[in-house]
Amino acid sequence: MENLNGIAAFVRTAEALSFVAAGRALGISASAVGKTIARLEQSLGVRLFNRTTRRVTLTDEGRHFYERCQRILEDFRDAEATVTAAAQRPRGKLRVSLPVIGYRFLLPVLPEFRQRYPDVELDLDFNDRMVDVVEGGFDAVIRSGPLSDSSLMSRRLGPFAFVLCATPAYLAQAGTPRAPRDLEAHDCVRYCFPTTGKLQDWALAADDGTPLKLRTAMTCNNMEALRGAVMAGLGIGYMPDFLARDALDTGALVTVLDDYRIAPGQFSIVWPSSRQLSPKLRVFVDFLCERLFK
Repeated sequence: MENLNGIAAFVRTAEALSFVAAGRALGISASAVGKTIARLEQSLGVRLFNRTTRRVTLTDEGRHFYERCQRILEDFRDAEATVTAAAQRPRGKLRVSLPVIGYRFLLPVLPEFRQRYPDVELDLDFNDRMVDVVEGGFDAVIRSGPLSDSSLMSRRLGPFAFVLCATPAYLAQAGTPRAPRDLEAHDCVRYCFPTTGKLQDWALAADDGTPLKLRTAMTCNNMEALRGAVMAGLGIGYMPDFLARDALDTGALVTVLDDYRIAPGQFSIVWPSSRQLSPKLRVFVDFLCERLFK
């Protein structure tokens, strides 16, 4: 611990290039700072500072030592903060943004979360538009698809699959497609991304590898509306399996071309880059990783 105190005094002096300023920051006298650094230099066997009556400057050895000591102190402070955070009870408002359809997999597990952490208030923003976790003031954002922003921290929540489905009545009338190319003769209900307006591709292994020319009967920018349109018999739709699961279980919808699906999806939770999570966010992330998509 004595060496750690010496390192703290050294770093403060290297930043201020003044024993007086370093002592003021540490709450000790300039003389005490000087003696602490002298002991550190004696221990290391090198001179860290050049001293004159008017100024203090780093030696070459001192500059190299300063760079390493900054990281040591930062790691030590993070270790202290982590231990302190672990002992704190998670509490306060937690703002989370997620897709509109996220309620289908999130809401069923939230009673258990609230039972475990009653002092955490959840503020959920269901929104299909891409939001900026920092500018939006969110603690975290749940997203599907690839994560391109390297400034964010993330953890995977779990996979899901896209399914092609329709009502039995529609298929009885229009026929059941046996290969991806057959979709070109069907009414297709398609999702368009709210931010870009681009139509979602249907990731299928086509017979000859050329893009499908789908016949669009309807487009919408909301997955729940897309599901409703397919349930109404407007055509074949492409949607996440968890969105269609209850209708598939009852037989209200049936899947087609299951053998041709090639693109599973992935949900992740992301948050602003930080070396330490707040207790409320830490338990929320751990809980979702434990309970979702299991």
